[in-house]
Amino acid sequence: MVISRVRTLFMRSFSSLSLNPLRVCVVGSGPAGFYTAEKMLKMHQGAEVDIIDRLPTPYGLVRSGVAPDHPETKIVTNQFSRVAQNERCSFFGNIALGSSVSLSKLREMYHVIVLAYGAESDRVLGIPGEDLTGIHSAREFVWWYNGHPDCRYLAPDLNCSDTAVILGQGNVALDVARILLRPTGELASTDIASHALTALEETSIRKVYLVGRRGPVQAACTAKELREVLGIKDLCIHIQEADLVKTPADEEELKNNRIQRRVYELLSKAAMSGSSHHSSGQRELHFVFFRKPDRFLKSDNGSDHVTGVRFEKTVLKESGGSGKQVAVGTGQFQDLDCRLVLKSIGYKSVPVDGLPFDAHKGIVPNVGGRVLTNSSGDNIQMEGVYVCGWLKRGPTGIIATNLYCAEETVASISEDLEKGILACGPGLPKAGREGLLNLLEARNAKVIPFSAWKKIDNEEKRLGSLKNKPRDKLTTWEGLLKVAFE
Repeated sequence: MVISRVRTLFMRSFSSLSLNPLRVCVVGSGPAGFYTAEKMLKMHQGAEVDIIDRLPTPYGLVRSGVAPDHPETKIVTNQFSRVAQNERCSFFGNIALGSSVSLSKLREMYHVIVLAYGAESDRVLGIPGEDLTGIHSAREFVWWYNGHPDCRYLAPDLNCSDTAVILGQGNVALDVARILLRPTGELASTDIASHALTALEETSIRKVYLVGRRGPVQAACTAKELREVLGIKDLCIHIQEADLVKTPADEEELKNNRIQRRVYELLSKAAMSGSSHHSSGQRELHFVFFRKPDRFLKSDNGSDHVTGVRFEKTVLKESGGSGKQVAVGTGQFQDLDCRLVLKSIGYKSVPVDGLPFDAHKGIVPNVGGRVLTNSSGDNIQMEGVYVCGWLKRGPTGIIATNLYCAEETVASISEDLEKGILACGPGLPKAGREGLLNLLEARNAKVIPFSAWKKIDNEEKRLGSLKNKPRDKLTTWEGLLKVAFE
């Protein structure tokens, strides 16, 4: 959208506000970003908050990460929409930290910067064959079926074999398995991307293997997610009963963790009833424990397509008196044939210029959300720069976890303002939104304000109504920008 029009939209709302407000910029419009903005607006009545995001669409993983058959989880966007439409808040879509505007420039224009841009990359296994065709990260696959424009053309081949292997047994892995195995008639009325629904309707995948390094006692999923995948209609569940045998160390783990105890109970029940209803052509879900990937296999005919995974069998051993059991290889190997592999081994945040980053932990070094100049433990604070969400704590937790995370970061900001650690006041004005608009105009950037996002939102809902869906997502950059700028 032409900057002059954007400026008119923004400035009309702010004409009556303080001339020298606390100027805050939140980078990232997912749950962490919106909860931070909401808390700042409530705790600091004179603050102006600008939210920038590299995508044309707000809401982060609520839009591109939450499974399409979990509409109740997406209701939180109503709350975020109200925040974005607060007269002291604005949304700058299609603006990327780094390429559109640097962190150093933002620091010149705002008193407070809160980085909440999440984790948009993936951990790697670092084993042979990881770059073979047919191997994707679970993040890419989730973005593909959720209509994220970066993965519109991922085109995972769901017809190359009847078997898919998912590495990992956390909630994301279970989401992916459920989407692959759930009857498409049940998905058709969700907001799943149309290209993904078509591919799933034509898929030849009938067997999905969920493979974990450790045992059922250590499975990283929650009972709710597990119950959902176990309840898929006409699905045959395979679990080796020998894998369910508990050691004294397992018993100790279960005694101290109610969630793990419930997950183990569900898996045990499924193992006892899973094999009694099998029929020809029925879809199958195999839980495979005590296996870690050693290498990906390919055929001898020169093709670079994955044909299987070689797993090393593992046993659990206590790690250095910590009480935690880790998987250790036994030197015994087993091959599993497949032509589709989805790695659900963790998301990873990416650094930006001028921002300290702990590559080992995949987070920005911080204490209570205050960004530190390095990760050496010196605790030297980077003035005015804070962090929230996955970038702060790593890719863990549910949407509500970001609420508590934001509360902690905003409390740190408030404390720094109160103590005078954070420079702000009439004598230290910052350009804020006006400065950002000037910079973006000079760079010919195409800003998507919240009003332009509402055009996208309305069009998706209109298209969805034609198919009995809540929305039919626009899934390409071109399509999103075209509607936004009409």
